[in-house]
Amino acid sequence: MSKTLTIERLDPVTGHGVAFDADDIVTVPFTTPGDEVAVSEGVAALLAPASKERQIPPCTHFGECGGCQLQHIGDSAVADWKRTIIGDALVRHDIDASVASTVTVPAAARRRARFTLQRTKKTAPFGFRAAGEHRVVDMQTCSILTPTILTALPDLRAIALAGAPRKRAVTLQVTQTDTGLDVMAEEMKAMDLPLQGALAGIAERADLARLVWNGELLLQRRPPVLRFGPATVHLPPGAFLQAARETETVILEILRAAIGDVRNIADLFCGLGTFALPLAERAALTAIDSDAKMVAALDSAARACPALRPVTARTHDLFRNPLLPDDLARFDAVVIDPPRMGAKAQIEHLAASAVPIIAMVSCNPATFARDARTLIDGGYHPGPIVPIDQFRWSPHTEIVGIFRRA
Repeated sequence: MSKTLTIERLDPVTGHGVAFDADDIVTVPFTTPGDEVAVSEGVAALLAPASKERQIPPCTHFGECGGCQLQHIGDSAVADWKRTIIGDALVRHDIDASVASTVTVPAAARRRARFTLQRTKKTAPFGFRAAGEHRVVDMQTCSILTPTILTALPDLRAIALAGAPRKRAVTLQVTQTDTGLDVMAEEMKAMDLPLQGALAGIAERADLARLVWNGELLLQRRPPVLRFGPATVHLPPGAFLQAARETETVILEILRAAIGDVRNIADLFCGLGTFALPLAERAALTAIDSDAKMVAALDSAARACPALRPVTARTHDLFRNPLLPDDLARFDAVVIDPPRMGAKAQIEHLAASAVPIIAMVSCNPATFARDARTLIDGGYHPGPIVPIDQFRWSPHTEIVGIFRRA
């Protein structure tokens, strides 16, 4: 027997539409609140796309490719939804704080991506995996990648195809740097002279900066670098950075406005120095991360940049050995940008510290709210909390929150 249900909300994790049937919850991908769906024997199908928020998806791969989940919904509705997700997470932790309007990063701004090539008997699709499947969708276009990466797709495909064994998927991690594309090829077949020659030709044609093959440097035509503030950082292979440069700009504006003119700042989970190096134009800065290669790259960039105040870069595991309140006492402000899991132990010590300003950057509303609750219980007042939609057409959101000691 078929039932007709109305989509009432979007799931905050998957972005799927959610409808309720007595005690049952039905989720339907690519729907929006207000849509009607028919449910029969556990299978749901869209009946009437009634929502005024619907739009024509900009990408022809949408619905098959797993890279995007929300291209069928207009930007303003997605922005409002992401703001609501953060607000709901705060409410679950009994936090009364103002959440600003979502800042939406432009389309075609994603400067790093991980592609897969899966060779079969007859085909070798190259692109992102299909939603919920191991199958690879053969990418011909993309609405989230930068034009530079999009233009290079044929050459990236050629690199993957040249190195792909017959029965194993291979991956290319691609980062757009200021000096060209930085490509890291993984799970590839062993190198030999004919393959090396072929790859050198492709790299020349694509004007790659660097190609790393199964963890080893194969060729470097130019050092891949990024500029953070006045400093130039040489990227270690596979280094993490914000998905879009526009996100960096927004976050830095928020940090500078909140921190102001102070003398001493700590940047915890600093990575390559995305925030640390620009902030060091105005204040002495201590940058800490557990990744030794990224810390070394930050340190080298700081030493080579006379425009910066003193920068101390340290390799330190903040999960196992968080900084204690006494360690934190000399800082006027702390920036903390942990992974999705948050930084429970370090946040507990920050909450017990006397640091006047704490700026927390997060990509997970749940752990952000949990850690915010800890800071508030320690006597901090939440200031502006800003959602940033840098992961366009996906459920993911970047968050910046400012907390001040009362």
